[in-house]
Amino acid sequence: MKYNELNARRADLAFIAHWVRAQSQVLDLGCGDGTMLEYLQAEKSCLGYGVEIDDDKIRACVERGVSVIQQDMQAGLAMFPDDAFDIVLCLSALQMMKDVEGTLKGIARVGREAIVSFPNFAYWRHRLAILAGHMPVSKSLPYQWYDTPNVRYSTIKDFAELANKVGLEVLECIALHEGKPVSFLPNVRGSLAVFRFRNKTSA
Repeated sequence: MKYNELNARRADLAFIAHWVRAQSQVLDLGCGDGTMLEYLQAEKSCLGYGVEIDDDKIRACVERGVSVIQQDMQAGLAMFPDDAFDIVLCLSALQMMKDVEGTLKGIARVGREAIVSFPNFAYWRHRLAILAGHMPVSKSLPYQWYDTPNVRYSTIKDFAELANKVGLEVLECIALHEGKPVSFLPNVRGSLAVFRFRNKTSA
């Protein structure tokens, strides 16, 4: 898979991919159909594993030639020793976890660095939906309230505070909208938050 194809399919993944160094050992938690790992393997000579629970997505990973472990994210993390990977990805999946603090600590334990993305609940369209009396539905939050897999909602500021609480050093924080960075009022105009971080003890 080439960059242009990835960008057309998932512009957010294309942006995030530039943070992953060539030949990195990668763990992709909640890897979905394996699109990101397929790109990193083909274009950046990365090696690694995906962790995914959904049967259909597991099959898609196998068809893409992606090594995948069928586990939930926390069980998948527990399988690996400290600093087993150069980078751990958890892209648009953290909001589905019941134990977010524990998951973040596990991510920082097994990876020398990590990249996490999640829908920004403070995005202006989400705020308008709440003011109108409805739960938000958008590209970054595509589910209705009654069938969503999401169990946690966060804003950019909330996540930054949590990262500090659990001992993470934020290396970069970017707000994206449709895959493009938002610099002006990011916590209002960005629909997706992306954080790159590591343990403070690793600094």
